[in-house]
Amino acid sequence: MNLTPGKLWGLRRMADSNGIFKMTAVDQRPPIKAPIAQYFGQMEAPWEQVARFKDLLIQTLQDQSTAMLLDPHYAIPHSIDILSPKKGLIVTLEDSLFQETSGGRLSRDIDDWSVSKIKRMGGDAVKVLAWYRPDASDNVNQAQQDYVKRIGEECAKYDIPFLFELLVYPLAVDEFQTKEYIEMKGKKADDVLGSVEEFAKPDYGVDVFKLESPVNAVDADGSADIQATFDEMGRLAGRPWVMLSAGAGKPEFRKVLEHAFTAGASGFLAGRAIWLDAFKAYPDWDTIRASLNNGAVNYMADISALADQKALNWAKHSYFGKEGARFTPASACFREDYADLGSA
Repeated sequence: MNLTPGKLWGLRRMADSNGIFKMTAVDQRPPIKAPIAQYFGQMEAPWEQVARFKDLLIQTLQDQSTAMLLDPHYAIPHSIDILSPKKGLIVTLEDSLFQETSGGRLSRDIDDWSVSKIKRMGGDAVKVLAWYRPDASDNVNQAQQDYVKRIGEECAKYDIPFLFELLVYPLAVDEFQTKEYIEMKGKKADDVLGSVEEFAKPDYGVDVFKLESPVNAVDADGSADIQATFDEMGRLAGRPWVMLSAGAGKPEFRKVLEHAFTAGASGFLAGRAIWLDAFKAYPDWDTIRASLNNGAVNYMADISALADQKALNWAKHSYFGKEGARFTPASACFREDYADLGSA
C-alpha cells in the first residue's frame, strides 16, 4: 500500500529509526489545570502555572521521546521554541470542553484551530480525541461519526497523518459518573472493541489509532483471556496503533503495554503514567523537576526498552501489505496531487 508524501513523512517523523513510536503526551488540560486551580482556590488555573509545568515536561522528557503531543492553549505558545526540531510534533485539535447531553458526549475543535493551521505551523500529525459509546443515542453517535469523518477528510486534503484517540465514558444512566479524563470504572471490553471496529472503517481516514486498554488496567494480568481481548482489538484496528495510559499507574500501564505489544501495537503515546507521580509534588518545582529527571525518565527508558523488544515496526504492519509502507513517485496520488513537484 502506498502512502502520500505528507502522510509517510509525518509517520516517519513520529517514530524512531526502527519504526517504533515512543511518544509523550503534554496536551492534557483538565488533569493539569484542576489540581493547580484547587491549590489557588480558583475556578480557573493561572495560565502561567499550567504552561510552566508543560514547559518542564518538554525540557525533561523530549530526549526520551520520538515525538511529543502538544496543545495550542498552553504548550505551543509557551514552549514551541524549546521543542527539538529532531522530534516529531503532534498537535491536538479537540477542545477539552465537551458537551454533555442526556444521550452522550459531543466533541468539538479548539476555537480558531484547524487541520490547515496545524499543517501550516509545521505539525507532523493531527491528534483528535473523540468520546464514543456504541450504545449512546443515535444522534450523538452520528454527530461523533460526522466529526471524525470531517477531520479525516481534512487530513487527507492537507496530507498530514490523522492520529485518532478513542475513549469510552460513562453515560448518564451508568453507575460510575465522572467527567474526568480517567479510565472508566467498570468499562466493558465490548464498548471499546465496538468503538474501534466503527472507526476502523475507511470512511474515517484514520492513520494511527491511540487506544485505551480494552479492560481495566488493573485487570491486565498476563492471562490468555486478557491477551485474546487485546489481540481482537489489534485485529479490529487493522492499521498501526499505540497505547494511551488513561491515568493508569506505572506498573499497571507496563502490564497493559506487555499485552498490547504482543497484540501488534507499535508503541505508546502516554502522559500521566509517565509524569503524574512528579506532578503530585506541585507547587514544589524543584521536587517536580527532580522527580521527572529520575522517576519519569527511568520509566520512559523502561517502557521504551520494552517497546524495542516487542513492539511492531509501524511500517511493517499488515495494513501495508508484504512490501510495507512506502511511497512511489509513479503512484496516482503523486501524478495528480503533486503534479507541480513531478514537473519541477
